[in-house]
Amino acid sequence: MQLQTLKRAGVASALALTLTTAGCASMSDTDRRVGTGIGVGAVTGALITGDAGGAAVGAALGGAGGWLYDRQKKRRYYYDRHGRRVYR
Repeated sequence: MQLQTLKRAGVASALALTLTTAGCASMSDTDRRVGTGIGVGAVTGALITGDAGGAAVGAALGGAGGWLYDRQKKRRYYYDRHGRRVYR
């Protein structure tokens, strides 16, 4: 009985991982950076405070940090007339 439950949990986690990574394929650089900031901020806030309020504050701060990081990275490149990214 327990082996069957473990198999189902393994299949469910593999499916969730596949859907999560496939969902990020069409995201822009900004979306990925802000999303990563939100995720890291939420986990850090939850670990520090131990409650949902800390996780929410951490997610907000992480999202803002990811957006600021994205703005800084975009200052370092531009796109040429062929659509290729060129770094300064």
